[in-house]
Amino acid sequence: MDNQKNIIAAISLSAAVIILYSLFFMEPVPDQRKIENKNKQNTELTSNAEAPKIDEVEEIKQISREDSLASDDRIYFENNYIKGSISLSKGGAIDDFEFKKYNKTLGSEEKIILLNPANINSGYIFNSGWVTNSDIEVPNSKTVWKTYNKSKLTPGNSIKMYFENNQGVLFERTISLDEKYLFNIDQKIINNSDKTYKFYPYSFLHRNSLPEDLTDFYILHEGYTLMLNDDLEEIDYKDVKEEKFTREASTGYLVIGDKYWMTSILPPQGRKFRFDLDYKNKYRSSYIDLDGYEVSPNSTVQHKTQSLIGAKEIQLIDDYEETLQINKLDLIVNYGVMYFIVRPMWVVLDFLFKFTGNYGYSILLITLMVRIVFFPLNQYSMKSMGRMKKIAPEVENLKVQFKTDKQQLQREMMKLYKARGINPASSCFPILLQIPIFFSLYKLLLLDIGMYHSKWLWIWQDLSAKDPLSIFNLFGLLPFEVPSFLEIGLLPCIMGITMALQMRLSPQPAGNDDMQKMQRTIFKFFPILITIILAPFPSGLILYWCATNVLTILQQWVINRNLNINKN
Repeated sequence: MDNQKNIIAAISLSAAVIILYSLFFMEPVPDQRKIENKNKQNTELTSNAEAPKIDEVEEIKQISREDSLASDDRIYFENNYIKGSISLSKGGAIDDFEFKKYNKTLGSEEKIILLNPANINSGYIFNSGWVTNSDIEVPNSKTVWKTYNKSKLTPGNSIKMYFENNQGVLFERTISLDEKYLFNIDQKIINNSDKTYKFYPYSFLHRNSLPEDLTDFYILHEGYTLMLNDDLEEIDYKDVKEEKFTREASTGYLVIGDKYWMTSILPPQGRKFRFDLDYKNKYRSSYIDLDGYEVSPNSTVQHKTQSLIGAKEIQLIDDYEETLQINKLDLIVNYGVMYFIVRPMWVVLDFLFKFTGNYGYSILLITLMVRIVFFPLNQYSMKSMGRMKKIAPEVENLKVQFKTDKQQLQREMMKLYKARGINPASSCFPILLQIPIFFSLYKLLLLDIGMYHSKWLWIWQDLSAKDPLSIFNLFGLLPFEVPSFLEIGLLPCIMGITMALQMRLSPQPAGNDDMQKMQRTIFKFFPILITIILAPFPSGLILYWCATNVLTILQQWVINRNLNINKN
């Protein structure tokens, strides 16, 4: 095995890992699933499943968000993290939600808006209610709710709304809000009639369109996350558009997750429920309690659900998992199959961020720590590659001597390796062991909201965005804007240069046959290609790759010097 083959093998196997990871996440759904889903459905409830249909008649209008909000009677809510309002005129839906901490763009005071009224193009709402098989009026999306007092919903000050039908049944809904992102919805039915009814509580999330900032990147799941009796299922928007999903469980939760933001339905744990996902002019997801409540005359029933609506702040979600006693709630954050690696790395990164106060320096430090941990493996691998480079002339002589006898060439090469004490696979195997670690760190930097609008030095003010500079206007020195496809910033250029230096210090293909010439050409242009491909990636990720390249160069230079290896 030639020394250059080790490099090609490592690159190829790295790509294979990423491709297999992608395939793991995008596992095709068998047609049999549709049949199984239909068999699972409760016939009685399916025929009256108001939850997924409740807003089907809502007409999308060409009006502004401000006009839509102003047209409704509303109750406002606010804490230190969020603010918004609840529409009393449209079924008591939470359809106005704005962050107070997160700006939409860097340097702007415009805040991220997550929820919007259902009658505009970007409509996105959360609501709860009751359905029944009985011939009785229940609240729906057109119901006008009343309040006992119209005070603002704040931590420590809940609000109560009510609706009473013509048959003597009173529906009450009490909503409370904690200091951050948790809404508690307590629904009550007071039956003042002389009849017995059975009601089924539900909650739903309706979204008219895909999020504007949808990444649509195979490494990061954005869409629906279902936890069902401790089993995780991730479903993409495109899958929901193609078919309906129905799942039953007694513990778990439903989340709609963007890259950094989330909405959710947290049912009471221990009661049998069903989640339904489908698309009919909008993305619809709903929860319904399958046991229901029988309400006899002059009696009362209550049902409580919860919803986390906010940012995917990892520490905060961990705290909610503990306080709400919902198992695996931390999987709201899309760690993927590398969870057992990504989570510990986040703990280290979070500690470094608290220590340095700067996300950029935290990335540099965690990269250094990873390189130190794997220093012995890298040392072993690079020494093996160095020894391979030293005997490259002898290998070339063998190729010339046995160019017509491939089998004899392999035997002679193995004799040479054995005589020099070289294992040709030893330079590749340590690299393969490190791929999951580097892949996990890459995933962590991609999903951690801590990188959102985090700055490093004076140039990179947002490590979650691509490098703002461009080599084509000399990184801002020339007074003109360049097209977006030519925005190759300073960090990507540094990454490309360090990658080229790293490859120069590594063993290079020798000889003059066509294959080796082609390999040399590929190696020459590979850093340029990678620079162009990764230029649109977040600056924090490019910073990580730059740091990795620099540390690899230093280590390889020291090893080459100790082994007295000359440059090609």
